[in-house]
Amino acid sequence: MLREATPEDVPAIASIWNPIVRDMVITFWPTERSDAEIATLIRDRQAMGHPFLVAQDEGRILGFATYAQFRHGGGYARSMEHTIYLAPDARGSGTGHLLLAALEDHARTKGHRLLIGGITASNEGSLRFHARAGYAEWGRIPCAGWKFGSFHDLVLMGKDLMSPP
Repeated sequence: MLREATPEDVPAIASIWNPIVRDMVITFWPTERSDAEIATLIRDRQAMGHPFLVAQDEGRILGFATYAQFRHGGGYARSMEHTIYLAPDARGSGTGHLLLAALEDHARTKGHRLLIGGITASNEGSLRFHARAGYAEWGRIPCAGWKFGSFHDLVLMGKDLMSPP
C-alpha cells in the first residue's frame, strides 16, 4: 500500500535513510538526519504540494519517495527531482516501481513536465531501474559528488511526463 507519510513514519524512514547515508555513495548527503530533520522535510514537502510517500506492507515501511523542484528559480517550477529509497529487503520487489509510478502520476496532475533522477554513476541498479521505467540519460557530471574520500560522477536521468508513452 502506498500512502502519504505521517509523523509516525519518521523512525522507519530514518531506519532506511540513515544507513544509506552512512554506508553508501548512492547519496552524497554527508550526515545522518535526525528524526526532527526528517519530520521537517516531510512537513515542508507536503506544505509545498509535493508528495512524500511511503510503501507499507503489513504495517512495515518498505521505502519512501518524494520530489521537489529540480533547481531554484521560477524557470524550473515544472521540473522536479525525485528521491526513492528502499529497505534492503524491498529492493527488486517492485516497490520502487510502484513508488516511482505514483510520483509520476502526482507530478502529472500538478502540471509538472520533467521528472529527473540524480544517480551516482556507480549505482548500476538504479541506472537499470530508471532505464526500465522509461528514463533516458540526459547528462553526466564528472566528479560532482564527494564522499568517503573520493569524487563520484553523477548521472542525470529524466523523463518527459508530457510525452506519449
